[in-house]
Amino acid sequence: MPAYEEIFEKVQSTLVDALGVDEEDVTRESTLQGDLGAESIDFLDIVFRLERNFGIKIPRGELFPENLIADPEWITDGRLTSKGLSELKGRLPFADLSKFEADPDVEKMGDLYTVDMLVNYVQSKLAA
Repeated sequence: MPAYEEIFEKVQSTLVDALGVDEEDVTRESTLQGDLGAESIDFLDIVFRLERNFGIKIPRGELFPENLIADPEWITDGRLTSKGLSELKGRLPFADLSKFEADPDVEKMGDLYTVDMLVNYVQSKLAA
């Protein structure tokens, strides 16, 4: 299995191609939407490119879960409830939720999608 650094470099190159950003802008901490300017349509392209570049299959909704805020029991006053956080942890096991748990504002959910999260996801798929 490739080392983290090898996977990171390939993910970095994938994002440079998919989003038209500079390589130096794609760091481990970069958020896909806030830092790299990805939009929802870009997520489909990213999934396609990751599948092709790593030879993996990414089921729909697994990397970028849909309807995370659909259940009214998961959100109160624009913040995830403990039930919502539990659901989020189950759907995004490869994301670092430590900062988000301290302030589970729904508006900040996009910040969970980082380059590091993609690398962790790909690593888990390659290990499976």
